[in-house]
Parts: sequence; structure tokens; C-alpha cells
Amino acid sequence: MKLTFPLVLMSVSVASVGNAQTMGDRYAATATQILDASRTDNGAYEKLVYLCDRIGNRLSGSPTLGKAIAWAKAEMTRDGLVNVSSPKVMVPHWVRGQESAAIVAPIERPLTMLGLGLSVGTGAGPITAEVIVAHDFTELERLGKAKVEGKIVLFNEAWEGYGRTVQYRSRGPSAVAKLGAVGMLIRSVTGLSLQSPHTGALSYEEGVPKVPAAAITVEDAQLIDRLIERGQTVKVRLQMSAQMLPDAESANVIGEIRGSEKPEEIVVIGGHIDSWDVGQGAQDDGSGIVTAMQAAALIHKLGLKPKRTIRVVLFTNEENGSRGGKAYREMIGDQIKNHVAAIEMDGGAEKLGGYGMDKRVLDRLKTAEKLLAPLGADKFTEGGGGADIGPLLHDGVPGLAPITGGGHYFDWHHTQSDTLDKINPQELREHVGAMAVMAFILADMPERP
Repeated sequence: MKLTFPLVLMSVSVASVGNAQTMGDRYAATATQILDASRTDNGAYEKLVYLCDRIGNRLSGSPTLGKAIAWAKAEMTRDGLVNVSSPKVMVPHWVRGQESAAIVAPIERPLTMLGLGLSVGTGAGPITAEVIVAHDFTELERLGKAKVEGKIVLFNEAWEGYGRTVQYRSRGPSAVAKLGAVGMLIRSVTGLSLQSPHTGALSYEEGVPKVPAAAITVEDAQLIDRLIERGQTVKVRLQMSAQMLPDAESANVIGEIRGSEKPEEIVVIGGHIDSWDVGQGAQDDGSGIVTAMQAAALIHKLGLKPKRTIRVVLFTNEENGSRGGKAYREMIGDQIKNHVAAIEMDGGAEKLGGYGMDKRVLDRLKTAEKLLAPLGADKFTEGGGGADIGPLLHDGVPGLAPITGGGHYFDWHHTQSDTLDKINPQELREHVGAMAVMAFILADMPERP
């Protein structure tokens, strides 16, 4: 007992000294080194130039997604990552086909439209029907079957932010079908439109008839609403040859910086490699995957050796199925117990403000937010996550995500306008530097969060 008691006191004393050093202090020099290097590093932007201009949009099941997967695998290998692989994932294969819409009465005018992802087509020919407007689900129910049956319902819903407004895109088709509608149009889910329709996935309910559904521009939705308000009967012709094909083979792309002391413990960073079949998928989510790829490349280039493994994962099929995230969770099985944290970037590369994170991580890293102050990104808050890392978070892995101003993301999101010119190279470099800092700290910190 006499020998043990002093040893216990000494143990407590050493722990106290260790705890006195904050994460901000511990990693100040490394963070400075990473951020200094990131300021002049154009690797992420050059990767994005190739992805956008040479490969283009990357819908699940498309040849271009296959090209992007092969390209990403080669880039990770070239950047010095190890254990680079592309484990197979079977994904939905929806094809848009030819599509068009037009007002045919009381005026004749083409409508700029995009079919919603996973929508059925209109059959052998177009559908022509009277349009009835609902501004929300409550109004739709009030209209009832008597007024909806045989018509095309237009949801001219108010923009209340993406999270609240997107429900009309996802739930709307089945809601109108239950009342006998033959089709659905939706005012694009955005706060700003320059005659740009926004696509995105819908979700059909089991046991409910599937009706064709498309997005039209904010401007055209308002026009139809005004005509009807003034007593006009509006008819629209809708033609869509969309179809679902058998599931296609795709893949996640994985590469690692192996940990120097605890290589079995994993910090995941990544985004989704697929995109919609319009635009170039620059912000959503080309910016996310090149940020993760270049963050790892920068850490490797600087010769930094974290204790744990940093694993870059580019998930396939986030946009219309999330099969990549589910497949990754299945692949790791019980090794999820070794996953320390997961960072997903899927909100675009606009000006970085900080990071949202699981409270367990926030409690440990709050003092490290000053490390990102040179980027003006020193706001660490509770939150963070993403669709692809959702299965990991569900089973207890702490999640993180960048916080951006988001001033224009939903103007471009899921449109023909999601193109490389919307990317600010300097802001992209800041994302790379910040993700590299966050990933390194999580992979190197003395204890798991």
C-alpha cells in the first residue's frame, strides 16, 4: 500500500499535466504548417477542372460515373495514398430520356422543366390535363379528390429553406396520386431562380400509383398560379420518357494514409462522387470529393504521420439511393468499433465559416477552433453529418461537416448551372486546409472522442 499510493498520485499528476495542454496548443504548429501549404496548393481545383470539364455530370449507372471512379482511383494512387480500392456497389439506374412541358391553354407557351429523379414516364405519349394549384399539403387535402382527380397538380410552395421545402418534391407525387391526379409539377426547390429548374429525387409510396413528376421554374409556377387566380383554366402538356433500368454496377473509391501507431483506428473523410445528370456536379459534390482527396494528399506531401488511419471515401449513389453509404457500412461490419469519426462535405465550397460536429467531438475540440481563425472559420458548433455517413452515425460514430455561408448553393443545386465557374478557387483551398487540419487532429489526438 505504501508503494502503490505514491504511484497513484504520480499517475494523476501526469494526467493533469497532459490535460492542461489544450488541443489548440497541441496542434498549433501542425495546423499552421498545413494552412500555410494549402494557401498555394491548387491540387483540388485542378482535380475539379478535370472532373467537370473532361468527365462531366455523373448520374448513377452512367458511363461518366464509371470514368470518374477510375479517375479518382488513379488520382489517389498518384497522390501517394495506400490501399486504394474501388469496392463494387450495385446502384439504381434511372434514365431521364426525352422530356418537355408546355402550357397549351389559355395561352401557348413552353415550360422549362426537369423531370424529378426516379420519376416514371408519361407512357407512349404525352399527358395533357388541366392544372390545379396547391400551395401546401394542407391545401391539397382541402381540395380533395373531387377537384384533383384527372388533373395535374402544381405545388407552388413557398421557399422555407431546403430542409422544409424539399418534402414537396419527395412526398408530393404520392400525395397527389392518392387523390387521383395524373401528374405533378413542382415549383423548383430554391429561393432564387433565373429560369432554372431544379431536379432531385422523389420517393414513391408502396401501394400508391406512380405518376410522372417534374420541376418547373419559379417563374413559370408563378405564371400558372396567376392565370388560375384570375379565373383561367390552365392546361399543360407533359411528356417524359423516363424509365428505370436494372441496377447497374458502380463502386465507392477508397484510399488511406495509414496510422503510425493505431492503424486499425479510422477517421473517414469524403463526399459523394455521383451527381445529377445536369450541369457538371461542381458544387454538388465535386467540391466535396476533391477537398477530401486533396486534404489527404496535402497531409502526405507534408510528411505528417497521424497516429490513426485517415481514410478517404468517395461514396457512390448519394443522389438517388444512398447505396454507397449503406454499402460502406456493410463492408466494414463489426470494424465500425474502430471508426473514430467521419467528416462529410456535401454542402458546396462557398466561404467556410467553421465546422459542425457531434457533441462528443465538440467537447474535445472546442479549443482547436482558434486554429482555423486564419481562415475566418473558427465557429465550432454542435451538429454535422451527412447522408453518406448517416449509417455510421446511426451506429455511434461521431460526425462532422463544414459550415458555409451557403449564400448561393441552393441557387445552383441540382441544376444545369452547377458548373465549375461557380467555384471560387481560394475558398476551395480554404476548405482543403481546414479539412486537412480537422482530419489530422482527429487521427492524432491522444484519446478517441
